[in-house]
Amino acid sequence: MPGKKITDHQVHQFKQHRNKFTQVAAAAKVGISERSARRIESSEALPSQHPTRNWRTREDPLTAVWDSEVVPLLQTDAQLNAITLLEELQRRYPGQYADSVLRTLQRRVRQWRALHGAERNIFFAQEHPPGRMGLSDFTVADDLGIVINGEEFPHRLYQFALAHSGWRHATVCTGGESFVALSTGLQAALWALGGVPEEHRTDSLSAAFNNLAEQQELTLRYAELCRHYGLRASRCNPGQSHENGSIESRHDSLKTALDQALRLRGSRGFDDCASYETFVDVIVQRFNARIAKRLSVERPMLKTLPIRRTAEYDELPVHVSKYAIVNIKGAQYSVPSQLIGHRLMARLYLQHVECWLGGQCVYKRPRAMPQVGQRYGRDIDYRHLVGALKRKPGAFARWVLRDAAFPRAVYRQTWERLEVAKPERVACRIMVGLLVLAADGQEAQLAQELEQLIELDQLPDLQMLTKLLAPPKDEVPDVAVVLPALSDYDSLLSASVELLCEVAL
Repeated sequence: MPGKKITDHQVHQFKQHRNKFTQVAAAAKVGISERSARRIESSEALPSQHPTRNWRTREDPLTAVWDSEVVPLLQTDAQLNAITLLEELQRRYPGQYADSVLRTLQRRVRQWRALHGAERNIFFAQEHPPGRMGLSDFTVADDLGIVINGEEFPHRLYQFALAHSGWRHATVCTGGESFVALSTGLQAALWALGGVPEEHRTDSLSAAFNNLAEQQELTLRYAELCRHYGLRASRCNPGQSHENGSIESRHDSLKTALDQALRLRGSRGFDDCASYETFVDVIVQRFNARIAKRLSVERPMLKTLPIRRTAEYDELPVHVSKYAIVNIKGAQYSVPSQLIGHRLMARLYLQHVECWLGGQCVYKRPRAMPQVGQRYGRDIDYRHLVGALKRKPGAFARWVLRDAAFPRAVYRQTWERLEVAKPERVACRIMVGLLVLAADGQEAQLAQELEQLIELDQLPDLQMLTKLLAPPKDEVPDVAVVLPALSDYDSLLSASVELLCEVAL
């Protein structure tokens, strides 16, 4: 066969078959051509005994320039590739070196590097004893195209894995590679595992390491986290992701499995983040089911968990402005107006935000994520502000946070139509009235009515909508409460005393 040398073993087999079969049949049985069979029969020497060929089948097109020009260029910079060298030769000698010389030049360069090139990196396979090492890393999962409640869901996946058994745990992260995300994901993994490995390895996470030029120390919070669980923190060398290969390879396998499961599912949309997290957990459990035996060997080698988990949030003081807005790491949140002027303690979790006044939680909302074109997120709840807007409806037209306060897209569309068709004061009064009506528990039903009005190309009538959405009077009956006379209680008590006396006798 072309490009495949005949071995001594094939020759011996051919000669054995030749005693029983024809030349063609014997050649077919050992996988050689009929022409090779004739050559074998005409020669007494084995293929390994043939002299080595030291001649060329055609003239070397690089003889004139290889030693004098190509080799000096490679000695100057061994990273020059064959295409660059060929283009340089074509510039120096126009018309003498065609593009067909490229393959010859590539073979010569590769052979030169094997003999005279610089040393190359060597990868050393590692043995991972059970219970010794756990690895963490983040990966961007935007390519999965996840949609939450009709909107694109940019996110990362934090993954923890044991190097020996391959057990893994994944956490959905909507922010960046922060310490909160690292702490939440790591603690969730350790408590799901039921034990703690000896060492925890990451890459150059700024949440875990102070990546200075000459000083690389653990951050104080990460050091406290590792101390709480008895972990020895380590990291791979900067820019050497293969040193963290036990977790890097699992990123690809996890995202591939998620993509395939989404294709089988037929949709990449989810109602909320919780349902997507459940979907990810199911895929991860399928991976873990495959290594149950290896995990049963490693789990007894793990250290025990501490009594409790440590904090999984950033805590920082915030001030409620006169606009009933708090700013938490750049993101804006509206709060009830009663909190204006107070200084709150904000706790920033991975998925939600809490504000505490003293020892009481006075505010809790999902984390505000930036939309397309925004640097920071906004979470403006119109229910917090509609009372003040009702007293000052004219402020709605040029309110800075107006567009962020609409509870649904149909409310924004209604305002745009009112703004064009009505005077500003009238449009503001109608729109604020609609928000007041929505805040009374009619948000979804009112949205349906507004959608119908848009389809009919009609403007909303506030009084008509108020009457339509108000509860019917017959469903709230008037109840007349008649209070009994006090003398009736005296009669009841005296009768009870007489009955007790008769029972005693």
